Amino acid sequence: MIKIYKYNEVKKSEIFARENPTANVSDVVSDIISNVVKNGDKALFEYSRKFDKAELESLEVTAEEIDEAFTKVDPEFVDILKEALVNITDFHSRQWRGSFIINEKDGVITGQKVIPIQKVGLYVPGGTAAYPSTVLMDSVPAKIAGCEEIVMVTPPGKDGKVNPVILAAAKIAGVDRIFKVGGAQAVAALAYGTESVPKVDKIVGPGNAYVAEAKKQVFGKVSIDMIAGPSEILVVADSKSNPEYVAADLLSQAEHDKNASAVLVTDSFKFAEAVSSELERQIPLLERQEIARASVDNNGKIIVAEDDLMLAIDIANEIAPEHLELCVDNPFDYLDKIKHAGSVFMGRYCPEALGDYFAGPNHTLPTSGTARFSSPLSVEDFIKTTQFTYYTKEALMKVADKVAYFANKEGLGAHARSATVRKDK
Repeated sequence: MIKIYKYNEVKKSEIFARENPTANVSDVVSDIISNVVKNGDKALFEYSRKFDKAELESLEVTAEEIDEAFTKVDPEFVDILKEALVNITDFHSRQWRGSFIINEKDGVITGQKVIPIQKVGLYVPGGTAAYPSTVLMDSVPAKIAGCEEIVMVTPPGKDGKVNPVILAAAKIAGVDRIFKVGGAQAVAALAYGTESVPKVDKIVGPGNAYVAEAKKQVFGKVSIDMIAGPSEILVVADSKSNPEYVAADLLSQAEHDKNASAVLVTDSFKFAEAVSSELERQIPLLERQEIARASVDNNGKIIVAEDDLMLAIDIANEIAPEHLELCVDNPFDYLDKIKHAGSVFMGRYCPEALGDYFAGPNHTLPTSGTARFSSPLSVEDFIKTTQFTYYTKEALMKVADKVAYFANKEGLGAHARSATVRKDK
């Protein structure tokens, strides 16, 4: 059963604790990366037999396999994928920022050039559930940014095939190449390249503890989006909310993972008890009830800020959740008060699931409190910038002595002379 805390009656360390134990997999992952670097495709085939129980003929998904997968996907779902794609594209297209030039001083031009990252790798999980939504969320901003090649990796089933809905989503989103590789070995292949899998410049997408650790270890060789932890939802709800709705929203994340975190912060102890009862009623109805049960019992909590909705907002900011629901009247009155959250869902009819699949904002979000300093996946993640500077001879002559003076203050005489040598001549 979910724990209920009265905010002023327990230690803050207990309220704000994050119970997300993860196994120490760094040595295992390091060995996997080393093996892939040394043996390339051979290692990938071996790991596929070991972990996926699949005997593969080739690593890359063929056009024929994609076409075959499309015939197996419900046409209604294809239409929904396409509609979601439109929403996601519309939202992310507004994130694009262009280059700029400053030419406000005689003889001086400075500026910044925006350049798409050339090759990006998308990791799409395929373990306990298939996530075509992740395909759309990760590929659309890369497409908008103008990346030259988008390479997707995802683990195959025991039959050696990728889930048809994953392939359908990839085709709709315009992914360029797809490989039947999962786990830490997929991250290693993208980072270093093999005979089949191309080396990329950046790797994005969520995964299990092995994938997260692999991304951490290859960072520097390539760029990554973030180190994603277990999924989180925090609901701020007042006493007028519907406990059935709130319980359902909490369970929408609890069913992801036994380490997922579902938290309610409310201004009413009576409402807290009602939501707790609803959770007990709804959990046995879920297909993934074992996972949801473990998540709620081990990581779930209800925090009661009695009769103080603003305190509830402060608590939410302290936790800095991945997903934050504001189940209150006039939610826009509180939006400016939210300082730390990955994505905010406003009002009583805006479940977090809208953001997972359909609304348009990205669902690859900062977890484990990192929303305090990081942002959702966006077009910005798929671009880089280069600065440029131009001075005429006359413009340099005006400032050369100032540059030299600055350089000498730092004890860097060669810097100083590089500014004055042209003037001396």
